[in-house]
Amino acid sequence: MSRDQRPRSARKPKTPSPEPVIPDKVYFRIGEVSVLAQTKPYVLRYWETEFPTLRPAKTRSGHRVYQRKDVAAVFEIKRLLYEEGFTIEGARKQLTAGLRTMPVPEQKQLFRSFPETPGLQGIQRELQSILTMLSRKPTVMKEKEK
Repeated sequence: MSRDQRPRSARKPKTPSPEPVIPDKVYFRIGEVSVLAQTKPYVLRYWETEFPTLRPAKTRSGHRVYQRKDVAAVFEIKRLLYEEGFTIEGARKQLTAGLRTMPVPEQKQLFRSFPETPGLQGIQRELQSILTMLSRKPTVMKEKEK
C-alpha cells in the first residue's frame, strides 16, 4: 500500500509545534510573515484567496501589510492544515465557526490615559474661560480703549 493510499488515520500524527511567538510590532510584510510561519509567500497569497478571515491590508503601492490578528490567523490556518490534518474546506469551516481560535497577544498600550484629576479639570476650566474671552465680540474691547 503506497503512502497516498493509506487512510489519514493511519498516517503518523505530526508532533505539535511550540506556540508561535509574534514579535512586538504592529504591521508585518508578507516576507516577514512567511519567515515567521515557515511557509512560502505564494502559500500565504493562496490562503488569502481561500480563507475569508485572512485579509491583509494593502498599501498604496500594493504591498500586503499584515496586522497581528492576520499573523495569528496564519498560524491558526497552518496548525489546522499541517498539524490537525484538515482540508482547506475543513479548516475554513473551523475558522468561520470559531471553534478554536488562537488568542492574539495583547499589544502594549502606546499612550497612557490620564485619569480625571482636579488639576486637569482646573486647567480645562481655565482654557475654557480663555476661549470664551477670545471669542467675545471685538466691539466690547473697542469701547474700553476709548
